[in-house]
Amino acid sequence: MSIDYHRRMLADGIRNDAFARALKQVIVPGKTTVADIGAGTGILGFLAAKLGAKKVYLYEQGPVIEVARKLASENRLRNCMFVHQHSTRVRRPPQVDLVICETLGNFAYEENILESLDDAKRFLKASGGTIMPSGITQYAAPLIDDRLWRELIAWRKIGFGLAFDAAEDATLNNVYVRTVQEKDLLGEPQEWDRVLFPGKNGSIRKGDLSWEIDRDAAVYGFALWWEATLVPGIALSTSPLDPPTHWEQIILPLRAPLRVRARDRVRLGIASDSRWQTGINVQWQATHLRSGRMLTRQAYDMQKGML
Repeated sequence: MSIDYHRRMLADGIRNDAFARALKQVIVPGKTTVADIGAGTGILGFLAAKLGAKKVYLYEQGPVIEVARKLASENRLRNCMFVHQHSTRVRRPPQVDLVICETLGNFAYEENILESLDDAKRFLKASGGTIMPSGITQYAAPLIDDRLWRELIAWRKIGFGLAFDAAEDATLNNVYVRTVQEKDLLGEPQEWDRVLFPGKNGSIRKGDLSWEIDRDAAVYGFALWWEATLVPGIALSTSPLDPPTHWEQIILPLRAPLRVRARDRVRLGIASDSRWQTGINVQWQATHLRSGRMLTRQAYDMQKGML
């Protein structure tokens, strides 16, 4: 990741403030030991150190760790220890009171936060400890904004007597990062997945949602977002209903819009796979029903869209 990625992330005041408030709640000055997993430039570990953590271990496999070392020196943070390795490859990690891991993507699990935190339980002291975030909840809602959909079907307008159906198919079997507004949604957001830390959370996550439509509209896809609870009472959210952060929402597109009427029902089945060997894959299936009869069903698989 480029340094500009880290700059944009650290420019997110909502993110930084939420973590600062959460860390202040759990750190006991002079006593709490901390492991910052996927530390990047070190901001969360540095906040813990400034709040009085006894010792902070920062784990980072990327070259940005050298920037973090310089920043620790620049800020005279003597209680920070740097480990230039992915946390899952550390054999006998020092046992700590608090594990922090902010490897959240626009799609919550795309940076392997589930797998990293499942492994990170072994970093906690036998007497127990705290993992931050303590949980992640994912939401979805039908999308009635057509801007992205019109971009994705531009293959149909190339002309010259040429068909680009295969290219369009690959395009639509993908997820997209975009900014979604409340007015772009149809119906109430629904929860499709929830994980709690520490705890065993499988890498394959599934959800099935259903909305009864209250007005005539065209559904062009579905918007996804997440909420991460850092500690009780303090959360980070990428919801279009909340103040914007550096994260955006995810859109699952549809090949053909669902032309729905009042009292129709729209269903969404969604599955994600974030196993190390997979990287990230998302599958989704949209079903449109009227008076209990299925009018159409569309199925998508992100792996079909990867070139």
